Amino acid sequence: MRNYSTLALTRKDRILTISLNRPDVLNAVNLEMHDELAEAFHFAAIDDQSDIVILTGAGRTFCAGTDAEQLARNAAEPERFDHEARIAKRLVFAILDLDKPLICRMNGNALGLGATLALLCDVVYAVEGAKIGDPHVCVGLVAGDGAAAIWAQRIGLGRAKEYLLTGEPLSTKHAEQIGLINHCVIPSQLDDAVHSFCVRLLHGSTSAVRWTKVLLNLELKRVAHAVMDAGIAYESITIRSADHREAVKAIQEKRRPIFCRDPLKP
Repeated sequence: MRNYSTLALTRKDRILTISLNRPDVLNAVNLEMHDELAEAFHFAAIDDQSDIVILTGAGRTFCAGTDAEQLARNAAEPERFDHEARIAKRLVFAILDLDKPLICRMNGNALGLGATLALLCDVVYAVEGAKIGDPHVCVGLVAGDGAAAIWAQRIGLGRAKEYLLTGEPLSTKHAEQIGLINHCVIPSQLDDAVHSFCVRLLHGSTSAVRWTKVLLNLELKRVAHAVMDAGIAYESITIRSADHREAVKAIQEKRRPIFCRDPLKP
């Protein structure tokens, strides 16, 4: 079993669980976790002791998105984002190339990159009362790290535009109703629901299940190839924008940002 600083991996009954493991900051993604996630999914693909993979968060939430300190550092030194941008596409395709069923155990809020990680999973079980959303635009950034690829595939272009252009989070109950996630369950039922589904998959034909997933993911990978490079490029531009710097400053000062009207202002 691989060891990571920001992730915890466990294996039981041919089920590999990858836990985002920074509970003190609500599993916010820093640069180290970003890199380790890509590596962990590559490991999951070659792990011959597992047939199912579960992605979840340690503690009381799934993932709060990008770490606030990293957000501030990227705004102050935009060139720091270049490494993150290179890994972003690698991470998305490490997930989409995984032929084993990937189940999201969304035990709390999933925001920003956290939402993308959850939605790239094959089936999402989420707790009632949690929120899921992508607030990139709320901090002056393009949602270029995978959201543009996966949201429209789950709920259609019209609804994806509504939520990605506003950054508005959804309750998991509403997310279930519109098909963004698969199941919304009360917290006490989450583990049983995830385990029962995994057992159903384990009792099936391993090759048939895996190759059906591979077939379904062909279209997702086509879309991701079409939008990821442009999405990362646009996000890299907005990292360097006055609007993003204002949003980070507003977060630090605990106020609403005041965005400029000139989209080309550096």
